[in-house]
Amino acid sequence: MTSRLWTREQLKLAFHLYCQLPFGKLHSRNPEIIQLAELIGRTPSALAMKLSNFASLDPAITNTGRKGLDGASNLDREIWSDFHADWEGLALECAQLREQLNPASSVNREIEERTEGVEIPDDFTGETRRVFTEQRIKQHFFRRAVLASYRGRCCMSGLSEPRLLIASHIVPWSKDKANRLNPSNGLCLSAIHDRAFDKGLITLTDDWKIVLSDELRKHEEPFIQSVFQPLEGRTIEIPERFIPNVSFLQRHRSEIFLDNRSR
Repeated sequence: MTSRLWTREQLKLAFHLYCQLPFGKLHSRNPEIIQLAELIGRTPSALAMKLSNFASLDPAITNTGRKGLDGASNLDREIWSDFHADWEGLALECAQLREQLNPASSVNREIEERTEGVEIPDDFTGETRRVFTEQRIKQHFFRRAVLASYRGRCCMSGLSEPRLLIASHIVPWSKDKANRLNPSNGLCLSAIHDRAFDKGLITLTDDWKIVLSDELRKHEEPFIQSVFQPLEGRTIEIPERFIPNVSFLQRHRSEIFLDNRSR
């Protein structure tokens, strides 16, 4: 993979990494950029420049006045569109590509080491192993993409302890296969805010303001009064990339939110 022109496989791996790095870390000194550049036969500077080309296509970045480097190619745009059309397929493909480029440093092993709280089946062979490994790859990608977009902070509380942060789905994993790994279907939440959101005790308006259920708003428990009730009407911390999709927020309000109401 040493040709002057970027190949489709190189660009897929570059965009895959772009999704998982905070905007401020798209530079040639980043160890992850150095590692991938070596794998694909590019210099760290060239890869960092390509990631900035992708940033120039990202409306969540350009709409705020920031921008990446000009010069995104037609193939860059194709890769951008391909990912948005098939997040799951391309996340798995990129994991396989990295494994092929460097079998000695197993991507699957790295993901297993970093993924916590997942029970390993007794029959961990054959098809069971494949399904389990693919699930971990998907979860790993989604978590990194969401947390990077929100700068590693809960968008409601500001908590930045990674062991207490969840990449929360707006539309649940089980209800929308096509958008399971879409970072715009994600929020970075603390464990307790994730639980409240998942159970429909809180939701968001189309302009990202927090809405509490009647049950939480009227609750007299001191913890609820101090942790949740002050959130009513606040705007979440808007992510650097992958802003929550309005259609997903509308589905959360209509399908998950206990009060089944919107503001």
